[in-house]
Amino acid sequence: MRQTNRAVLMSLALILSSATGADGAEDAVKKQIPVDNSTFRCVSEMTAVRHFYVDNLLGNLDGTVAIANSTTGGVYPPGSVLQLLPTEVMIKQEPGYNPVTKDWEFFELDVTPEGSKIRTRGFMEVVNRFGGNCFACHVKAKPEFDFVCELDHGCDPIPVTRAMIAALQHTDPRCKNAGPLSPEDTEALKQLQALSAAPPPGTK
Repeated sequence: MRQTNRAVLMSLALILSSATGADGAEDAVKKQIPVDNSTFRCVSEMTAVRHFYVDNLLGNLDGTVAIANSTTGGVYPPGSVLQLLPTEVMIKQEPGYNPVTKDWEFFELDVTPEGSKIRTRGFMEVVNRFGGNCFACHVKAKPEFDFVCELDHGCDPIPVTRAMIAALQHTDPRCKNAGPLSPEDTEALKQLQALSAAPPPGTK
């Protein structure tokens, strides 16, 4: 399975490279929406949509929210920011920036009370703290959902429960004036810690 996934990723990378060439790469740089450590903030300061949060770096928040709320999908506008966990973000770059990822760029962050620091960013190579490749997961989303994963979007299930996700959101260290942990969040974080400590399936 890993060899198959690796072959698919390599093939896609070659397709993208041959399709853009040097001129295409230069154009992509010109179209890039600037993103740095200061781009990211407390997750709950963004706009909540069901169990995740959204924003738009170009000011088109209404457009981003409309697609996020659509039951039939749609194409997110440039500048859209989607965040499920405090440390994982996807940002929609300008059209044509990276056709293979439908212009989504993935970010893995380190977050502290002082702010955010980009740990890694990219397209097909970003791996989260649980060892999951962002592209490999999101590429399985049904075409109408524009690379965005939810329970019914065609992506593989993740080992993190909704309760664990909520607990991580509630304990984002960048958020000010956070109250004491609820019993539900405390229990969910204990379960998440146990999950993180467990060996991967098939190993001893």
